[in-house]
Amino acid sequence: MQAAIMALLFVAPSAVKAQYVPTQENLQSRQEFADSKFGIFIHWGIYSMFAQGEWYLQNYPIDKNEYAKAADAFYPHRFDAKAWVAAIKDAGAKYICFTSRHHDSFSMWDTEQSDYNIVDATPFGRDVIKELAEECHKQGIRLHFYYSHIDWARDEYPLGRTGTKVIGRDKTKADWPAYYDFMNKQLTELLTNYGEIGAIWFDGKWDRDQDSIPFNWQLDEQYSLIHRLQPACLIGNNHHETPFPGEDIQIFERDLPGENKAGLSGQDVSRLPLETCQTMNGMWGYKLVDQNYKSTETLLRLLVSTSGKGANLLLNVGPQPNGEIPATALERMKEMGEWLRANGETVYATTAGDIPAQPWGVTTRKGNRLFVHIFDCKEKELFLPLDCKVKKAFTYSDKQPVKFLKSKEGVKLMFNEVPEGIDYIVELITK
Repeated sequence: MQAAIMALLFVAPSAVKAQYVPTQENLQSRQEFADSKFGIFIHWGIYSMFAQGEWYLQNYPIDKNEYAKAADAFYPHRFDAKAWVAAIKDAGAKYICFTSRHHDSFSMWDTEQSDYNIVDATPFGRDVIKELAEECHKQGIRLHFYYSHIDWARDEYPLGRTGTKVIGRDKTKADWPAYYDFMNKQLTELLTNYGEIGAIWFDGKWDRDQDSIPFNWQLDEQYSLIHRLQPACLIGNNHHETPFPGEDIQIFERDLPGENKAGLSGQDVSRLPLETCQTMNGMWGYKLVDQNYKSTETLLRLLVSTSGKGANLLLNVGPQPNGEIPATALERMKEMGEWLRANGETVYATTAGDIPAQPWGVTTRKGNRLFVHIFDCKEKELFLPLDCKVKKAFTYSDKQPVKFLKSKEGVKLMFNEVPEGIDYIVELITK
């Protein structure tokens, strides 16, 4: 019965039509993912050598063969998987999503499908995914893999609307069946050689969203392959559309679910577990001049606001070419971890609160406990339009009683002073 209820909660309407039935392991994995609330996205590859972001090959008229020469100088001697995972765990994040292969075609593991990888093509010669996977398993952090559906350098991929500036491609060699087989063999490697994987995070379907005839990405077969190899492995696709059959989570890029400020997330919000990905500064991959890091206050409020929507925050960092996470990113992560150690109970394993996001803040819920996260209240009182009955109200940090006045319309909280701080949390015990 419990499995049936979870299936109803976590199966997208479109998936029902295709009769995709997630396994019990998958449903459990979805719940654990939904409870995690915070993950770290890592965009890292040979594009970090150019310090211009992960789209460098696409954004300039570059010869793919000249670009590939960067691999011969890629020697991230300061890469330390143990230190990375420890810093991410200390930040309060529960999982890591790592770019296994981005659009530039370079693979960050010892793949047998191409010599263009970190082991065979660089003097570094180490399988960073292997080292990262081992540390994640040791330290209790889930590992997810980002995997690109498109390839700006591999001739077999039939180009869409991006990658057209890349020099040196032979368009006559476009061969979708061969490229599709290549991808599936790589995915098989990732899901058989590196232990338990929490999710595969696809990107790139949007590359052919302007085709006059819809392109067949053959997602059904690919999704079935993943679920067959690891039934508990979740599938998400950053296609900016309503989830397709076989997908287990819904992704929103640079926006909270239901919002579309960045123009990439206008899709309907499904009943699947939700995740929004956002950068800590401006770019995803390392960019030397991009030092416009969001403040710790902004990042924490983003995390709490995402939780208020019932979603996870996947916060990105772009490691440097020497293998180190930038110092400012580490500082932000450390400060977020300090806050979460004191207040994480109001974020982890919560659901969306009873009140939609307001100018003053958001709410999250855990059972009969409703957490009121106040970011900006300019008065000594705050009205909450609640349908539930409130039995008690007190500050979360020091458990001091908060006076409240009930009415038919809701509850008014009355404070001795105007609430201040990054997040002034009031806990309500409801009935």
